[in-house]
Amino acid sequence: MGAALTRRAARLFVAVYVIAAFGPGFSGKKNSRDVLYAQASQSLPPAHVATRNESSRLFASHCASCHGLDGKGGERAPNIVDRPVVHRLSDSQISHIIENGIPGTGMPAFRSLESSQVQAIVAYLRTLQGTKRAVKLPGDPKRGEGTFFGAAGCSICHMIGGKGGFIASDLSGFARTHSADVIRNAIIKPSTGVDLQARAVTVTTHSGEKYSGRIRNEDNFSLQLQTLDGTFHFLSKSDIERIDYDAQTLMPSDYGSRLSPQELNDVISYLIHAAAASDTKSTKKADDWEE
Repeated sequence: MGAALTRRAARLFVAVYVIAAFGPGFSGKKNSRDVLYAQASQSLPPAHVATRNESSRLFASHCASCHGLDGKGGERAPNIVDRPVVHRLSDSQISHIIENGIPGTGMPAFRSLESSQVQAIVAYLRTLQGTKRAVKLPGDPKRGEGTFFGAAGCSICHMIGGKGGFIASDLSGFARTHSADVIRNAIIKPSTGVDLQARAVTVTTHSGEKYSGRIRNEDNFSLQLQTLDGTFHFLSKSDIERIDYDAQTLMPSDYGSRLSPQELNDVISYLIHAAAASDTKSTKKADDWEE
């Protein structure tokens, strides 16, 4: 009974001290029992293992005022949930950033946090990112790899793990921030917007030369075109006779009929598997570098 009272008194003292030091507006919420608990929990010993509720309160107290309660950013700090560069950081790298901050930016150092509390914040961030959730694969990743690099022809334009084409986006980590349903819709219902850079183009010069590919950059005087083999061509508009855009986007719109439901599920599973493998390799390299 006496020990329990002592612990309560210690937590109350820490809570009062934090409020006195930083003011009632420190957490962004006045008179919040949740925030008081998060601040007072800093007195807990490192051996304490935070529950999900405690982890969310720590995140809300120390991170949400800048990054938002959902971690998707705000006016003061960037999105740390959907950005691939954050996903690629190992847990130890994120912990280091929390503890030491980032010099020259608005990211402060939280050196007063116990290591267990830092770990709890990282764990909660991972749940927001969705990287710790078990993902049920709708198909066979191995068969999907064969379809991706074979019958479907995805690798003509897209790259995964350093293999494939250059003309479209690298899909190595695409499934890291996209669900299976979103991936499915992206394959069978590609965007049909008016973005001309999403279309193949043929550029004909005054001398009769023709270049087919995708325009990467363009200004009033020149354009940069990338052909299917990955080569970049810098062309002056004064040398160009005509530019012909394909009527359709580079992404085929008939995968819903070209691929069977099973083949589609296999490709989706391959993308999910590839993203997980990319995360594992990035974490391993980061940990090796730290050692």
